[in-house]
Formats: sequence, C-alpha cells, structure tokens
Amino acid sequence: MKKWLLSSLLILAIAALAACGGGNKEEASGKDKKAEGLLSDGKLTIGVTAGPHEQIMEKVKELAADKELDIDIKVFTDYPIVNEALAQKELDMNVFQHVPYLDQFKKDRDLDLVDVGNAVNFPMGIYSSKVKDVKELKKGAKIGLPNDPTNSARALILFEQAGLIKLKDGVGVSATVKDIEENNNDYEFIELEAAQIPVQLDELAAAAINTNFAIEKGFTPSEDSIFIEPKDSPWVNVVAVRTEDKDDEAIQKFLDVYQSDEMKEFIDETFKGSVIPGW
Repeated sequence: MKKWLLSSLLILAIAALAACGGGNKEEASGKDKKAEGLLSDGKLTIGVTAGPHEQIMEKVKELAADKELDIDIKVFTDYPIVNEALAQKELDMNVFQHVPYLDQFKKDRDLDLVDVGNAVNFPMGIYSSKVKDVKELKKGAKIGLPNDPTNSARALILFEQAGLIKLKDGVGVSATVKDIEENNNDYEFIELEAAQIPVQLDELAAAAINTNFAIEKGFTPSEDSIFIEPKDSPWVNVVAVRTEDKDDEAIQKFLDVYQSDEMKEFIDETFKGSVIPGW
C-alpha cells in the first residue's frame, strides 16, 4: 500500500511539474512572438474604410509584395469600429482618420494609440442636389453635417469658409453648433452619422460630406461639390498603431512603401485632386 501511495504521489508531482513547465514555455513563446514584431505571423493586418482608402491600400499591398511585406486588408464601413479593432489587436494598424479625430477618440475611449506618419488628405466638400452654389441656399435651409465631434467642427469651419456662418473666435477644432456666433440666414444645422449623410442628401438643402463617403456615393469631389476645402487643408489622415508597437521595424517598411513616389503618382492619377498625398 505504501509503495502504491508513493508511486501515485510521484506521478502526480511529475504531472504538476510538467504542467508548470508547459505554462512557462507557452508564456515565453508569447513573449518571443511579441519580440519578433508585427510581422511575426507573416502578415501586417491593416484596417481601412471602404472607398479611396481601400483602393489606395490595394495598391500599397501590390507594391509591398516586392518588399517582402504581406498585407492583409480589413475593410470597415463605420469609423469607430476601426480604432476599437486596432486597440483589441485585431489589426496591426489602421489608415482612415485625421489627428483631431484620433485624439478625441482616444480620449473618449481611453485607448493607447498613436499616429506614426501621414497618409492622404481628403478635402471635405459641401454638396447639394438642389443648388449649384452656396450663395443660392435659401433662408432657413436645412444643412447636414457629421455628428462626431471632430468632423462636426471641421464642417463648421468649412461652412464659415463658405460664408454661411461665423464662429466664435478661437474655437478652432473644438467648434460645435453652439459656437455659431452669426447665422444671418437662420440655417438649420442637422447632425447625422457621417456615412448616412450622402443617403439623406436629397432631404437636405446641402450637407458637408467626407470625401470617402462622397466618392462611395459616386461624386467626384473636385467637380460635384459646391464648395470644397483648400488643398492645403490641415486635416491630413494618418497611420495609427498601438503605442507599444510604434517603433516596430514593420511600420517603417510600410511607410516607405506608402509614402513612395509610386504611390504619389498613383493617387494623383487616380483621384484627380479629390485625394491628395499628405507627405
């Protein structure tokens, strides 16, 4: 009986040690994978929004293959999901947003993300199916704009540039509809989901629409908008990653391809000024 008991205890002890050893090995393996960098699984998974960003990234993927970069593109149709996916490590990076949007989103959701380089600029435009010039907008007209804080502010600044309103001094990228100081024509400003504005354009007199959604709707921003941001607009889109990965060598390899002369030529020829290289 004593021999059987000792044997059983010995087997249990060996099993316990094996289990502990297995756990340590698995943990070390995870650390080794992290140490290998973003490309440790053979792919760089990048999130973009549907439309121009997707089209641009497809070209980047093509060029990156020659640089031994394997890019897996994940396409989204809603802004907030892309940053959440990056934070939850479903993506290695994303390309779809400008810095004011990223900063506000990080603050609101307590996410540890950072921009690592410029991508492209999408000049926001004012569109209408009813008038050909902003000066033709009637008193009390309903005007749409995105409802997220940064794109709402961007639209309001655009409306001010177009002469529709005057904002309080100094509000800048923090502007809200409450900061409209002068609205001489009593325009009614209606905040909507950015992706839904093109769909509801016929119900409005005019609306500020992000270029990616405008193009997705079939508009050519440089031709179909009734007012558009200047080409030197500061709202350049950026490449975002988790802060812990910002120094990964895969990021620089990616930027070398994205910010290349070949990509600049592709963007200029494809979008005819509706999308502008931001580097």
